[in-house]
Amino acid sequence: MTSPVLIAPDAMAARLTEPAAPTVIDVRTPAEYETAHVPGSLNVPLPLVQEHAQTLAAALDGPVVLVCQAGSRARTAHDALTAAGAKQLAVLEGGMNAHTAGGHPLRRGRQRWALERQVRLVAGSLVTASVLASIRFPKLRFLAGGVGTGLTVAAVTDTCAMGAALSALPYNRGDKPVQLDDVMAVLRSSTTGPERAADTSAASAPTVP
Repeated sequence: MTSPVLIAPDAMAARLTEPAAPTVIDVRTPAEYETAHVPGSLNVPLPLVQEHAQTLAAALDGPVVLVCQAGSRARTAHDALTAAGAKQLAVLEGGMNAHTAGGHPLRRGRQRWALERQVRLVAGSLVTASVLASIRFPKLRFLAGGVGTGLTVAAVTDTCAMGAALSALPYNRGDKPVQLDDVMAVLRSSTTGPERAADTSAASAPTVP
């Protein structure tokens, strides 16, 4: 796949104030999106993007910025949508981590851990537990090796099987699971843009600078 066009947080924030603002699609889990997201962004979790790339690509009209926590999942979504024929795609450089660090507006809700942080916790816990337990059960040391191998593969391939598994847990599905029909209704609507849809889904969450 070709390298995606990257857009810096400052540049995206500036473009969002323009009349022809890009559509911001957040590919994180619903729980991560509820925790904090770019005001006006539309939540389309990565598994949904990958499963329905052709349908989504056909509905995208105009410039689109893909967002995740750090950039990896947004790149994966970019590859899937580009292969399906989508144009004018960009990836937010540094993801929500960079957007937040830059002091740009956020819409906050119920706080949950980001998926990357959950992966680090689970992987670290498995390694620690297997090393300690291997004192009595030597074969458990292979579990630590398996986790290390998995993390190495994840880094090389820019994918994460553990993250994909964790994203399916109830904790990460959020209070309002995302449905393809709802996403398509927003993308196809000529009167209700992504900003209003996002505000409606998180009406009680304040926007902060």
